[in-house]
Amino acid sequence: MSQAIFAAGCFWGVEAAFREIPGVTATTVGYTGGTVENPSYRVVCTGRTGHAEAVQVEFDPAKVTYEQLLDVFWGSHDPTTVNRQGWDIGTQYRSAIFFNDGAQQAAATASLQARQGQRRKPIVTEITPATAFYPAENYHQQYLEKRGQASCHIGLQPESATLPAEPQLKSEGSLWQRLLKTASSSK
Repeated sequence: MSQAIFAAGCFWGVEAAFREIPGVTATTVGYTGGTVENPSYRVVCTGRTGHAEAVQVEFDPAKVTYEQLLDVFWGSHDPTTVNRQGWDIGTQYRSAIFFNDGAQQAAATASLQARQGQRRKPIVTEITPATAFYPAENYHQQYLEKRGQASCHIGLQPESATLPAEPQLKSEGSLWQRLLKTASSSK
């Protein structure tokens, strides 16, 4: 198994998008990229910890590649807004890729450069080494799934959604599926 960490705004919707992908074996929402050890949600929301709301994704690279995970990351948020996604504003909602090794760093950098060529506005996503990841409180884990929802990105329209043809989807109506349909219809 391999691991990836992404920050793309509110972690509830981001987690839901990654959980739909065959080959993703586990997701954990939490906090990373800051200076405070074992922060709580309340403390992270002050904007004084340096942490981002993030999703740690465990995946089987034989079933889904890191590059495919990057496609989901880019398609699930607007990487051109600084410290903001939709109505959520603050440094904890920044766009970031936390890489675990040189291969992930290279893939993330190449992916950002390719995406930048498709956008009018500059991408502000940070690509930075992974540091300590602190799982969020239990009530945040699989938050939308527990409530029968697929997404919390109300009104958020990514400027461009280029997604892989594989892997096949697990269910209908998910954020992943809507992004895939958007990518297919814009060709």
